[in-house]
Amino acid sequence: MAGILAWFWNERFWLPHNVTWADLKSTEEATFPQVEDLYLAFPLAFCIFMIRMVFERFIAKPCALGLKVQANGPRKAQPNAILEKVFTAITKHPDEKRLEGLSKQLDWDVRSIQRWFRQRRNQEKPSTLRRFCESLWRFTFYLYIFTYGARLLKKSPWVWNTRLCWTGYPYQPLMPEMHYYYMLQLSYYWSLMFSQFIDIKRKDFTIMFTHHIIAVILITLSYTVNFIRVGVLTMCLHDVVDSVLEAAKMANYCKCQKLCDFLFLSFAVIFMITRLGLYPLWVLNTAIFELPEAVGGFPSLTIFIILLLVLQVLHCFWSYLIVKAAYKAILKGKAGKWNPLHAKDDRSDIESSSDEEPTTAPHSKTSHSSATTNGTSGTNGTNGYLTGGNSAEEH
Repeated sequence: MAGILAWFWNERFWLPHNVTWADLKSTEEATFPQVEDLYLAFPLAFCIFMIRMVFERFIAKPCALGLKVQANGPRKAQPNAILEKVFTAITKHPDEKRLEGLSKQLDWDVRSIQRWFRQRRNQEKPSTLRRFCESLWRFTFYLYIFTYGARLLKKSPWVWNTRLCWTGYPYQPLMPEMHYYYMLQLSYYWSLMFSQFIDIKRKDFTIMFTHHIIAVILITLSYTVNFIRVGVLTMCLHDVVDSVLEAAKMANYCKCQKLCDFLFLSFAVIFMITRLGLYPLWVLNTAIFELPEAVGGFPSLTIFIILLLVLQVLHCFWSYLIVKAAYKAILKGKAGKWNPLHAKDDRSDIESSSDEEPTTAPHSKTSHSSATTNGTSGTNGTNGYLTGGNSAEEH
């Protein structure tokens, strides 16, 4: 293991020319980042996860109930052993052929079976209360970490002149405030790496997982090679918008539509400015051009540039989703109905509006035929209900 670590942390690869790890050992006069410091992130990640559990249970949940956030989840589908077996063992989205077979077997019309599967899928979706608790926790953490990072940047001259990020590099002492900020950020991302498997599942799970992996790698490597200044700048630029998004979600869960619209549009503007404007202008520019000019090129710089560019690709993808959502908001006045960074995060997670409409018994084929004959299949009973459900699902 020692040999593998020595090979991996080859100083000719990671450090500028004529710099060794021995040169960056902490002394009584100056403290420098050490690889061993990174081990602290694992117990801290566990502590953050436990703090989150306590926060959601004893702070977020009472706040949600006080704001009258809906506590119950989607309406449950009526028990049916045959359909349950198909749902759990075969498919959650039966095709037309299977629907016809189940229709004959149960003597139900196809629309009733479609409704049952929609309701059954919705049973596995989290309640609005749980969503609110998760958003309040993230809002609180993001607001705290951004405020702390902004205070660091406020008294740092290199925030307005990024060339100063490399003055004296790599012999830049590590300040205690920056060490705390880095460890907290790394611990939080490690906690997300594991908690996202039990968190609310979203359509962009893979993209967010990729983002978390890149974030952990960048924070770890930038700390090790003392890219602390540009690292703090990068993380603070990312944090500035996250609390606004979570606030917009909470406003949506509380049915404060006007506030949600305002926060969502504010989020869109801030996201575009920070991720498509300041991030390339400050972070990419200083890493790609100013660093080589200041200290010369070295092999590991290529890795950092690639990872930073991958982040920018994700920013562009998310920006496309935001513009798309804002366009829909302008046309339909529904800015709070769609979450750009976690697609289908809010009401669109519920495939039909079944929790808002009266329950009706499944229609047999006979009753379905009778309703069709009377010309009421689009407005009454099961068929009228399912027509609305299908519209919601398509939307």
